[in-house]
Amino acid sequence: MSTNLAGQVLEPVQLHEEISMDESLKPKRESDRTVGPVPYMFMWIGDGVNLGNMTLGASLIVAGVATLNVFQTFVAAMIAIGIISLIFAINDRFGYRTGIPYVVQLRMSFGIKGAIISSFLRGVPAIVWYGFQSWVGATALNEIIKVFSGGSFDSIPICFILLQAVQIVLSMYGFHAIKWVETLASVVIMLALVYVFGILLNSHSAAISQNWVNAKGTWGLPFFAFIMVFLGNYAAIFLSAGDYSRELRSGISDKKRSMLYFLPIVIAYGFVLTIGAMMAAATGLSNPVKAFAVIVDNPYITVFVSAFIVIGAVAVNMVANIVPPAYVISLVTKLKYKAAVIITGLLALCSFPWVLVQDSSAQGLNTFILIYSAFLGPIVAIMLVEYYILRKQKVDTAELYMDNGIFKGYNPSALLAMVIGAGSAFLLVDIGWIIGFMTAGIAYLLLSKFAFKGSSFKKGTIYE
Repeated sequence: MSTNLAGQVLEPVQLHEEISMDESLKPKRESDRTVGPVPYMFMWIGDGVNLGNMTLGASLIVAGVATLNVFQTFVAAMIAIGIISLIFAINDRFGYRTGIPYVVQLRMSFGIKGAIISSFLRGVPAIVWYGFQSWVGATALNEIIKVFSGGSFDSIPICFILLQAVQIVLSMYGFHAIKWVETLASVVIMLALVYVFGILLNSHSAAISQNWVNAKGTWGLPFFAFIMVFLGNYAAIFLSAGDYSRELRSGISDKKRSMLYFLPIVIAYGFVLTIGAMMAAATGLSNPVKAFAVIVDNPYITVFVSAFIVIGAVAVNMVANIVPPAYVISLVTKLKYKAAVIITGLLALCSFPWVLVQDSSAQGLNTFILIYSAFLGPIVAIMLVEYYILRKQKVDTAELYMDNGIFKGYNPSALLAMVIGAGSAFLLVDIGWIIGFMTAGIAYLLLSKFAFKGSSFKKGTIYE
């Protein structure tokens, strides 16, 4: 597949004859792109309405004390959501125009072999998130079974394995399964959360006001660190934005696509974050499932809410945590997509997600996000500099699939810029994402111009 100067998608007939990899990694044909704007929005609402985001809200309350008050929380949220939506909109453009997945897009900057390194940095966090979301869903599933068994069954590990098996089967059906799961989940979960929100306001408003709304908070480093946690939570997803936009029906302008990210994230992320903070303030528990059980002191309502938690865990995994690592595994091992999603699910079983969140604090999850996003910020900066500045959005996409083309081997400039960016991010991890992003972008521009004079990666760029 290639694009003309206007960025319109051209049918990839000749290119398909040259590719020796699984069908899932080939450019998506026009006729196969069937997801419309409304299902696409519901997909991101379903992704945002999840227990991971709720746990991030709960992480504001540490040992009963809020690090940010309600106003500071919402200011941080809107800043983060604005940045997230902007990066989504500009980074999804290549995948939307060409139908090419993220792991192949990486070859443009890092090279065919170098892309393996950078794609693993995207795949590993997704697998850990996959395991974490499944563990939270398994906790809720365990609550359901406990009610129906009269307390005779109580085993989160068994529920974890069972839920993981269900998700592996669903994910084998590809993006079509994701579309209907997300649409269903986004509607029913939002309804359930509205109900919980009402209970919190009616029965726990005093504790919420004291422990969160009227807390002193700070506009210092913890405020900016929380913005970075927001960004880090979405860093892996907007990094591989092309994996999703390549499924979206063609003909949608860049401005309209940006709203397909902004509106769902504001609706879902903002609401779920708020409920997470409110529940932690009311109960002192950072695990949302256990907090639900305290707030909703009725076994049948607990079953109702827990069922939606399970659906939410499946929904977010289907969007954010299965497809990207499966593509990485398929690219590296040459396995078929279905085999890759099975391996992804099995690896998530071994991710030890229960370590990230304890009853009293979710700081382990925050630390995990800050550490891996220190690497992802530099990667997305390099990708954006490559596509928009060095290549002016003009790419010979056929070369991305040629083992001996201009993108063969490693691009030392990109790998070095990534290391420089990540290293600078770890100097101040709390705001590491933005530090790594800016440093890597500048470093890549300078290295591409002044270093490695004979590099084939300069071909087709402004430095050729």
